[in-house]
Amino acid sequence: MWDSIVIGAGQGGLAASYFLTQRGVDHLVLDGNPAPGGAWQQRWDSLTMHDVHGVADLPGQPAPERSTARANVAVPTWFADYERQHDLPVERPVTVTEVTSEGDLLVVHAGDRRWRTRTLVNSTGTWTRPNWPDYPGVADFGGEQFHTATYPGAEHLRGKRVIVVGAGASAVQLIGELAPVADIVWVTRRPPQWRTEEFSPQTGLQVVTEVERRVVAGLPPTSVVGATGLMLREQEQEAARLGAYDDPRPMFERLEDSGARWADGTVERADAILWATGFRSAVDHLEPLGLRGPRGGIPLVRVPGNVQAATTAAHDPRVHLVGYGPSASTIGASRAARRAAMEVAEQVGAAAYRQTSVSQSA
Repeated sequence: MWDSIVIGAGQGGLAASYFLTQRGVDHLVLDGNPAPGGAWQQRWDSLTMHDVHGVADLPGQPAPERSTARANVAVPTWFADYERQHDLPVERPVTVTEVTSEGDLLVVHAGDRRWRTRTLVNSTGTWTRPNWPDYPGVADFGGEQFHTATYPGAEHLRGKRVIVVGAGASAVQLIGELAPVADIVWVTRRPPQWRTEEFSPQTGLQVVTEVERRVVAGLPPTSVVGATGLMLREQEQEAARLGAYDDPRPMFERLEDSGARWADGTVERADAILWATGFRSAVDHLEPLGLRGPRGGIPLVRVPGNVQAATTAAHDPRVHLVGYGPSASTIGASRAARRAAMEVAEQVGAAAYRQTSVSQSA
């Protein structure tokens, strides 16, 4: 039996393990990947450290510098070094299938394996839950279809006509890479929201506060990054010069063998569809615990004065979610991990005190 189990060894999971270790909490980290690196090891080869939107420091160790190094190599190497340096108790590969309750304990299931724990820190992110829209004719399209999570890189799509679907930061970034080498048709369900002024700390606080309000109320979380608005970076200026971001088309009505058809009868031929349509929180394994509220999300307990510290599940305080809702960013995940570790340390300390009291009374 463990005092705590951490699920996931990405940014939030490693930070949680670090802070739990600092507080002397007996814990284990279960990671579904065969090697360190979290979701970063699945990113496309052409994504460099210069291109990523930002990687926050881990507790006690700065993030890799911006460079032309591949992000899917630099970040996993950094994570692996961090695990070794701090001797974090990571076990992999372990694919957690469900978490159930057994009296005062939680039981983590992975195939025929079981771990019992007093508390749980869930840090499974979103990368394993890509949102693939089910549009009419999607199975009829004769070309290739990719999601951001399966994007093969610009070279694979060089010289092809690609319909990019989505109005978020991923769509803008992928168009920036593809437009100089491919023929792009940008399609969005809603008009893109461009940011006309520099991103300020006050703006960030407002966005995260709104996300926190939603999860505390039990609504499904919105993306922290997606809510900040879009702004072109240096590496997207060539695509802008080519007109790739001008007048995106509204959503098509259906897909056909050769491309997409709109309600007015117009058709765009395409060799590939790239769905930059976001991700959902990877929390299905928590369903047996009944954490969801009637509004579709997992309500979290608000922490006054700290919008990124809401990690405790309202319906089961033994469960803490890091990287969910207001902490769904690399900076937020590390901050939330500190709070979750503090809560866990208090919980297991109280549990140990109760057990000692019972033993002495007996």
